Amino acid sequence: MTNDIDKGKLAHLLEHWIEHNQSHSKSFKEWAAKIREAGYDDLAGDILLADMKMNECSDVLEQAKKKL
Repeated sequence: MTNDIDKGKLAHLLEHWIEHNQSHSKSFKEWAAKIREAGYDDLAGDILLADMKMNECSDVLEQAKKKL
């Protein structure tokens, strides 16, 4: 095991990734609404699907954080 990886560093990375995903999720929702208003319903649906998967990813990262 690498000596430069500790729980504090891992906790920081996981929190950073979770926050980063939340930022993307917010952006996806905002853009999906704009895209839907422009008449691109299918594209908006795809972006909302990506948002859902981003949230699933964050859930997995939260689970990992709890294991620390």
